[in-house]
Amino acid sequence: MPTETEYKGRCFCGAVEVRAVGAPAAMGYCHCSSCRAWAAAPVTAFTLWPPTQVSITRGAEHVTSFKKTENSVRTWCKTCGGHLFTEHPGFNLIDVYAGVIPNLAFSPMLHVNYGETVLPFHDGLPKQKDFPTEMGGSGVLLPD
Repeated sequence: MPTETEYKGRCFCGAVEVRAVGAPAAMGYCHCSSCRAWAAAPVTAFTLWPPTQVSITRGAEHVTSFKKTENSVRTWCKTCGGHLFTEHPGFNLIDVYAGVIPNLAFSPMLHVNYGETVLPFHDGLPKQKDFPTEMGGSGVLLPD
C-alpha cells in the first residue's frame, strides 16, 4: 500500500512543528502589499494545501494567529515569532510558507498579485494581475 509523501517543517526556534502530506495544490509567488508587510520581504513564496493535509504535530500551545482580513489568518510561533502558515478560508487552502518546509522541492507555477510588485521577475512564469479567475480574481495576465 503506497503512503503519501510527508513534509515536515518548523518555526524559527523549533518549538512548533508542522506537517503537510501529499502534494500542494499550487506553488508560486505572492507580491501583494499585505504579504510583503507580513514577511518584511519584497515577495513571498507560497505552497497551497487543502486544510486536511496540514497539521501541527508539536508545540500547538506556542501557536497564535492574527486575522487582518476574511481572506487571511496568519499563524506564527509565540516563542520566536517564526512564521508558520496562513489559512485562506475563502479558498479552502492553507499556505505553508515555502521556507518552513525545507524538504519540499519548491516548483513555482505562477505569480499572484503581480500588479502590486516592487520586485519584477523575468522568469517566464504567468504573472496574474491579482488572482486567477478560479480563485475569484480577474484572470488578467501581465507581461513578463
